[in-house]
Amino acid sequence: MSDRRPQPAAREPVHERFAEGFGILRVLPLDPHADARMVHAWVSEERASFWGMNGLTEDEVAEIYAHLDTLDTHHAFLLTRDDEPAGLLQTYEPEADRVGESYAVRPGDIGVHVLLAPAAADGPRPGWSSALLTTVASYVLLGLDRTRIVVDPDARNEKAIARFLKQGFEAGPAVVLPGIDLPDVQLPEKHAQLAFLSREVAFPG
Repeated sequence: MSDRRPQPAAREPVHERFAEGFGILRVLPLDPHADARMVHAWVSEERASFWGMNGLTEDEVAEIYAHLDTLDTHHAFLLTRDDEPAGLLQTYEPEADRVGESYAVRPGDIGVHVLLAPAAADGPRPGWSSALLTTVASYVLLGLDRTRIVVDPDARNEKAIARFLKQGFEAGPAVVLPGIDLPDVQLPEKHAQLAFLSREVAFPG
């Protein structure tokens, strides 16, 4: 059975945008339990190793996102294309995250993590990553009225870094994010490449 299922109509999008050649792209709140099977399948793939959830069970993935759902500073979303799951989006307040210890946080900054869903059977389509990232940028910069996005991909994830730079992000410093070992959050130390996208660059004029 495919995990690329239409999402329940009752789940209202927080943002939507028409992308020429791709259809309607939407940002919907992630349901930690209803989406757990699909998300677990995505994050368990080798290509998603930098997401940091390889080896976790479906229940553990659900627990992580259920915990995230209790926070005011971190949020998770499902990205869809014409109601088909297309990716994961996580947003966070940099000053409430370990990345905030590694650079000078500005008012209006927002942190973002993006994981694209597995490519369709006919393979990736040219321009798809850019269309999805533009939708993410329009949600966080325009919809949430923020002035700058910060991303912190793993320094070894050359594909993700290149994708962000192609989108208009400006490379920042390479940093080491400290490990976290708390009852509700366990994260290993991470060598990351910071990059930034301002609203003026993403949406000039």
